[in-house]
Amino acid sequence: MTPECKSIVIEEITAFLDRFFAVDRFPASERGGIYLPSPCSVRRLGLALEPGIQLQKWASTQSLDTLFLHRPWKLEAGLLPADIGVISYHLPFDECLTMGYNTRLAQVLSMSDLEVLGEKENRPIGMIGKIPTQSFGCLCNSVTQVFGGQEQVLAAIHTDVTQIAVVGANTDALVREAAARGADVYITGQFRQPALEAMRETKIEAIAIGHRRSEAWGLRTLAGLLQERWSSLEVIVFPE
Repeated sequence: MTPECKSIVIEEITAFLDRFFAVDRFPASERGGIYLPSPCSVRRLGLALEPGIQLQKWASTQSLDTLFLHRPWKLEAGLLPADIGVISYHLPFDECLTMGYNTRLAQVLSMSDLEVLGEKENRPIGMIGKIPTQSFGCLCNSVTQVFGGQEQVLAAIHTDVTQIAVVGANTDALVREAAARGADVYITGQFRQPALEAMRETKIEAIAIGHRRSEAWGLRTLAGLLQERWSSLEVIVFPE
């Protein structure tokens, strides 16, 4: 006799995400988890970046049992229907599912021989690795398809791209380190003025995705991850 699937509870989801994000690496105040508890079983889970009036209407329309919020701090009492639980992960989500040492993104970009590039409080904030040889234009096209667009591009004179860096920060030191270690292209969320001179001097090419665009990619990836874990869980991403 095949056993029946048990109901999913909010504590199971956060336990799974705690392991995926390896939250023990973060300060206790940054680990995330259950933001608002709920005794209800979870059949429909919504994912969104932050609260707002449109989110309130959407949560009701979608008959959600639980909501994942990346930035929950402006969530007002009574904004959501009663009994909806709220899960929140901020820094762990940023470091694992946006720009940084993001192994899921590395797979999508066909990166291999991954190495850490840059650290913050003993946690990696970037990765460098090889990719199949291609032109910068082809790489830009692939990145645009992955993220649904890009914010800014800095082209140089490379004819072929064989190694790239994906980093959750854009500093002079990180750009120079990436170039010294053989990266042809530096991919990040946003360009920062202090790093622009380093990019020009090293002649490294660069792509800025846009911070919110990288977060939206992270939400879509998280949706797939949760549905891989629970076949019966309906995961709905709030439309940006």
